[in-house]
Amino acid sequence: MAHSDTGSDTDDAGSTRGDRSGTVLRPPGEPADPAPGTGLPHIRLPERTRVRTRTRTRTRSRSPRLWTWLLLPGTLWMTGFLLASLLLVATLALGTTDPLGNPRFGFNPDNLTALADPAYRTVLLRSLGYALITCLICLAVAYPVAYAIALRGGRFKNLLIAAIVVPFFANYLVRMYGWSVVLSDDGPLLRALRAVGVADDGTKILQTGAGVIAGLVYGFVVFMIIPLYAAMERMDTSLIEAGRDLYGGPLRTFLFVTVPATRQGAAAGCVLVFLPAMGDFVSAQLMGGPDQIMIGNLIQDKFFQGQNWPLGSALTVLLMAVLFLGMLGYLRRARKDEAEAAR
Repeated sequence: MAHSDTGSDTDDAGSTRGDRSGTVLRPPGEPADPAPGTGLPHIRLPERTRVRTRTRTRTRSRSPRLWTWLLLPGTLWMTGFLLASLLLVATLALGTTDPLGNPRFGFNPDNLTALADPAYRTVLLRSLGYALITCLICLAVAYPVAYAIALRGGRFKNLLIAAIVVPFFANYLVRMYGWSVVLSDDGPLLRALRAVGVADDGTKILQTGAGVIAGLVYGFVVFMIIPLYAAMERMDTSLIEAGRDLYGGPLRTFLFVTVPATRQGAAAGCVLVFLPAMGDFVSAQLMGGPDQIMIGNLIQDKFFQGQNWPLGSALTVLLMAVLFLGMLGYLRRARKDEAEAAR
């Protein structure tokens, strides 16, 4: 029997041969073989398409390797200097000083035992309290700002973010000097409060704990706004609409929908605020008094005025240990959130 010229031949066993494009042709009415494990017909792609697919897959597999090699030099550079500085500080914490005040490496555990002094413990707890209060105030300030920009900013989002971030490009010390002028006894803030009868002539903000916390909040609030804004940008706004249908009030919707959906951004902001606020010394020096010094002020004093570098290094080790515990808690919480999101 003569075969029709259709671009494919059928042998006696009923098998088929593909045409030149690589597509499997079968006699009319004969179903295609299912793909293994799927139950769906297996369609053979043309050779040119298969080559193009393999090329794209190979390119994608090479891309992560390329980025890894590009990140490697900078990562090694920063890691090397970080480890070297930490090793130097930890080694110097066990050192001594000569009669001229110059540091000498050695083994003197008295520097570490001196940290048990109640005065140092008081300063450490005060610094910890100031940093925690700063985080809470920054959260209270940053949430409405980030919410308004992310969900109500419209086409002015980038402009509003720039208006918040650009002023913080100025030197931190210059900004703290300006803030100390605003909070001074004859500054515009207290003059306005006295004019409306809220404050009297004896009211002070500087040389108090409130002044130190105000300086810390002003210096680091932007580090809370940016992560919260990024988290709200990624949040599905339909959750808020559903929350309003379920809970009714705007406050309950914010507390039970918006806050849980953006807790990762809030946690990242708390870390970015807490770490520098804990070791800050400029705010306490410019807006505080002798009763408001923080651990950063002690470290600065031991290094630059007391000429006791080993004790200053021991205080630095103590500060780094506290910060490491805070960072460890954040990483564990972030890992738990990722595991819950993956379920």
